Amino acid sequence: MNKMTVRDIDVAGKRILLRVDFNVPIDTKTGKITDDSRIRAALPTIKYLIERNAKIILLSHFGRPKGKVIEDMRLAPAGKRLSEILHKPVALANNCIGPEVVKAVAALKPGDVLLLENLRFHPEEEKGDEAFAKAIAGLGDVYVNDAFGTAHRAHASISGIAHYLPAVAGFLMEKEINTLGGLLENPAHPFTALFGGAKVSDKVAMLKNIMSKVDCLLIGGGMAATFLEAKSYNVGASMVEADTITVAGDLMKQAAKNNVKILLPVDVLVSEKIDGSVKGQVVSVDAIPSNQMIVDIGTKTVDVFQDELKKSQTVFWNGTMGIAEIPQFAKATQALAKLLPKLKAKTIVGGGSTAEIIDSLGLADKITFVSTGGGASLEFLGGEQLPGIVALHDRI
Repeated sequence: MNKMTVRDIDVAGKRILLRVDFNVPIDTKTGKITDDSRIRAALPTIKYLIERNAKIILLSHFGRPKGKVIEDMRLAPAGKRLSEILHKPVALANNCIGPEVVKAVAALKPGDVLLLENLRFHPEEEKGDEAFAKAIAGLGDVYVNDAFGTAHRAHASISGIAHYLPAVAGFLMEKEINTLGGLLENPAHPFTALFGGAKVSDKVAMLKNIMSKVDCLLIGGGMAATFLEAKSYNVGASMVEADTITVAGDLMKQAAKNNVKILLPVDVLVSEKIDGSVKGQVVSVDAIPSNQMIVDIGTKTVDVFQDELKKSQTVFWNGTMGIAEIPQFAKATQALAKLLPKLKAKTIVGGGSTAEIIDSLGLADKITFVSTGGGASLEFLGGEQLPGIVALHDRI
């Protein structure tokens, strides 16, 4: 990584605007955070700044309030959880700009932590408004971006603030760039990529970009239906992206040219409806009933995929194998997740719902790296220049 990091600057006594991603899942009934992994992911940078007597001003979004103040989307639960983890107070501001915020920042002492209110309560945030970015920048001396998960957005707090302050990466941002960049530049072989999730369209750029790096592609999830359709299988009532059938066919041709093995499901779990009340049945991919849809990969496919993963030195996984929010359609995803820690390989999970499964099974600390990226990971691995990374200062 050729970007400056928080290690490269003197932070003592300075006001550090630290962009984090505290967009954590919350139980709407209890108001409690159900997964604090994104908060924990920011701890190395936060603790580093505390230890060096910086004045830490945390910036984050939460949910999609669309420029309005939504009470259920305040950041107070995240602030409370951070305070519990740090064993020290975390002050909360009721806005992210304005006189009261300026006053709260002025009251900070070295080592103090202040969490500003949800940036997306202001429509200017997502519009990348320069005046809004400048107002926030006026609260700090240095900008540190540790929110890789939103680095693909040209929002005011992601790329705009960097126009007005020295801008460097936090430790999570650095790790994301180095780890995902290493997949593209120098992976250990055999390198196997496991892809799932609902849509091919979300992953086309990444699939094309990673094709020349991998030895084997394993395709599951809803996107497998599109690939199977491209091979003239009848996939019943499965959701198929009609406009990407040709794309899937072209990707398979490209793989053949590059001597990349693509493995599609040989059997699948199908169901008439996506419902927790049905069990579904496992059928061969050439015997999918016309009135049923693919909801998971089958047991034989799990065995085939596991055999391939066991041969690998590098594994990258993005996307669940089935509709994993329904327990009986999550079995294949869980089986593969439980295999990862047993592999003699570098294992990288690409964020989103896949990361949630890893966390729910208590496997996060047994995986080489679990990305916080989601969409940012996909765009980065697709060869895109992410605004949040481009905005950071280069090392000379």
